[in-house]
Amino acid sequence: MSDQLDELVRTVRERAAAVATAADLEALRTEILGRKGGALSRVMAGLAKIPAAERAEFGRRANEAKRALEEALGAAQARIEGAALQIDLSRQYDTTFPGAAPRTGSRHVLRRTLEDVIDFFRSRGFAVVLGPEVESEYHAFEAVNIPADHPARDNMDTFYLPSGSLLRPHTSSMQVRTMLKYPPPVAVLAPGRVYRRDALDASHSFMFHQIEGLHVDRGITFAHLKGFAADLCRHLFGARRRTRFRPSYFQFTEPSAEVDVSCGVCDGAGCQTCKGSGWLEMGGSGMVHPNVLKGAGYDPEVYSGWAFGLGTDRIAMLRHNIHDVRLFFENDPGFLQQFD
Repeated sequence: MSDQLDELVRTVRERAAAVATAADLEALRTEILGRKGGALSRVMAGLAKIPAAERAEFGRRANEAKRALEEALGAAQARIEGAALQIDLSRQYDTTFPGAAPRTGSRHVLRRTLEDVIDFFRSRGFAVVLGPEVESEYHAFEAVNIPADHPARDNMDTFYLPSGSLLRPHTSSMQVRTMLKYPPPVAVLAPGRVYRRDALDASHSFMFHQIEGLHVDRGITFAHLKGFAADLCRHLFGARRRTRFRPSYFQFTEPSAEVDVSCGVCDGAGCQTCKGSGWLEMGGSGMVHPNVLKGAGYDPEVYSGWAFGLGTDRIAMLRHNIHDVRLFFENDPGFLQQFD
């Protein structure tokens, strides 16, 4: 069997010296040193037939043979890699040929939209506040005047967690957190992600971005809200855009209204984008409900305020005529870079 080892080493040295590619060398390595069916393994399988007194010597010879095989294969690998390196080093390049500029990253269109909104509010003295995405039922519902039997609190609409908390369905909870923390007057903007059990389609997502605005002080009226909303829409969509308020109902505001902006495609005449109405929905708004003010420790006989909730995704879709909310989350560079 020692002769078999010597013959195997001699054969492998010859074959390794003739190998020209890395793929052929790897095939030879597997053929010789493979654990299952390798040539060395087949020779070693005969160890049981050797007399016990000779096994130690055979083991020593087998280890020497394995080292010799590995050295032969390693030398072949070094030779092949060296040849490949020489080819690369000798390759000629036309340094005068113009290169392709690397693709660079850019701010996401939702981030750009949010920054535009934040700039508008900061220029008017509003502070930006952030809150937890995992909320308590109190802050998400009870504190904003949503009773226990309200459909929004059903687990068909809200993501409840095993701990009893939930993923916030709106940023309205920041109204209460702000008023509990700061005495009036307050003027804050609360952006962030929110979660609802919606099926994913072109206009809905189970996770989206919302912006909550709140202004509480003495003498705040609905007229302040209308003027502020009109000014914001002109800032976001252009000086020619108009706004309108439609009566609505929200648990945490009274009175409540939906805010619409005139369609930028047809200028209010009616088209496919606005479904013939001439208007596009912006979000909900209204005067802060007295119960919400009371729950935060504010006297509704002294203080009043307005609040609104706008979707960052919705604003970006309206500004750039995007018809599928899923595009925001697919991270396609071709889509995102067109907003640079």
